Amino acid sequence: MLRVLLAGGGTAGHVNPALAIAEIIKKHYPDAEISFAGNPEKLEARLVPAAGYKFYPIKIEGFQRKPNWVNLKRNIHAAGCLVKSGSTAKKIIKEAKPDLVIGTGGYVSGPIVRKAAKMGIKTAIHEQNAFPGVTNKILAKSADVVMLTVKEAEKYMPENAKTVVTGLPVRGAFNTMSKSEAKKQLGFDENEICVLSTGGSLGARVLNENIAKLLKWYQDNDVKVCHIHSYGTYQGYKDYPEKLEAMGIDINNSRRIIKDYINMPVAMAAADLVISRCGAASLAELEAMGRASVLIPSPMVAENHQYYNGMVLQNAGAGFVIEEKDLTEKLFIDTVKGLIEDPEKLRQCSENAAKLHVADTEDRIFKALEPLIKG
Repeated sequence: MLRVLLAGGGTAGHVNPALAIAEIIKKHYPDAEISFAGNPEKLEARLVPAAGYKFYPIKIEGFQRKPNWVNLKRNIHAAGCLVKSGSTAKKIIKEAKPDLVIGTGGYVSGPIVRKAAKMGIKTAIHEQNAFPGVTNKILAKSADVVMLTVKEAEKYMPENAKTVVTGLPVRGAFNTMSKSEAKKQLGFDENEICVLSTGGSLGARVLNENIAKLLKWYQDNDVKVCHIHSYGTYQGYKDYPEKLEAMGIDINNSRRIIKDYINMPVAMAAADLVISRCGAASLAELEAMGRASVLIPSPMVAENHQYYNGMVLQNAGAGFVIEEKDLTEKLFIDTVKGLIEDPEKLRQCSENAAKLHVADTEDRIFKALEPLIKG
């Protein structure tokens, strides 16, 4: 029986690719015994058991770079976790008895993949971002295969890394509905431009603030555009609709859908333009759907990797990146205005986004892993 141990987590951006890879392996090896190692206090501790896989807890934390007393305490705790992680990783590997270990990023994948390689077990990693994380750059030196979402990440990897571009798996719910069908389902006129904006499942303050200004601009200038906005499930944003009303914005307008959480596959199917952060999964969905975009990368991520993700689309003529440090109301509205008033530019951006999509990602991932499984 094939046994596979996956390690990765901290955020959905690391957990979901691991779950997707598990599904790909299961398609080819239905009897495979798949287990996960992750931080017991992070997202993976909930998502992995919910998906039906065995979960091994391993406590590991990242070091904080900004010098202050709070971070000093955190770093002392992180150092303690690091010291214990090697023995914990060895214990997990001995119990799971994997034939193959796969890391999908996040600090937790480091000790597991590193220990597996030292024990002579085949290892693979998957890097989601255009600018690889520190953990994966270290692991790439010894991994048997390094799977990349985009080719741009290759130049940041060690010279001896055995890289292969596989793309990033996208949920099957995307690409199942036409634009006209989606607009009809949402109650929109299929001949009007539809804009979708989201700061992710939790939301993002800077996006919420600027979308409010954009909605006000629509209203003040009688701009006939349909707009779907997901302001996020974070408790601090629960009064967002009331704040819009206080600004004089009609949130009951038939051209507006403003919710904390939305059905993303349907919303993106309806959209002609998407305003978003630059998480790897979100951009993979944009490419799969072929949607033009205005991208505002989060500066609060490791090594500013969202900026590099977004620049892949901008350099391909598929989207426009605005960094938070450059973001002004005028620049933001002018950028959106320039797109919604130019259907040809929207069409070209959408086509360029679609060209970036790796349609055979599942096949590429399995092809990269198969020699390790058979070997």
